[in-house]
Amino acid sequence: MVSKDQGIGGAILAVCVIIALLYIVTLFYPAWLSFIGLSFTASTVQFWVIAVPVFIAFVAIMFIGAWIGWTMATTPPPKPIEEITTEIEEKKEETKAEETAAEDTEEQSAKKKK
Repeated sequence: MVSKDQGIGGAILAVCVIIALLYIVTLFYPAWLSFIGLSFTASTVQFWVIAVPVFIAFVAIMFIGAWIGWTMATTPPPKPIEEITTEIEEKKEETKAEETAAEDTEEQSAKKKK
């Protein structure tokens, strides 16, 4: 049995192959449109078959560029490396101090028991 995702993938594949074949046939043999009742000149059909995908690709690229620009403009700058290393060193020192304090407490407890 086919999972839902595999079914959707197969449908997307079929639709894309059909559209690609119709695109190729329309680009190189635009007269086939007259068989389904559409009457356009070959040059007009070929122009629009090229113009529409180019327009869509152009708008998509501009959208991606705008999205990258928006992300860069609204993202705060990263911390300088020096500040990050200082924080790491401070955390290490705090951990060592806590370990030392815990050891001192254990030693004091051991002395009190004696």
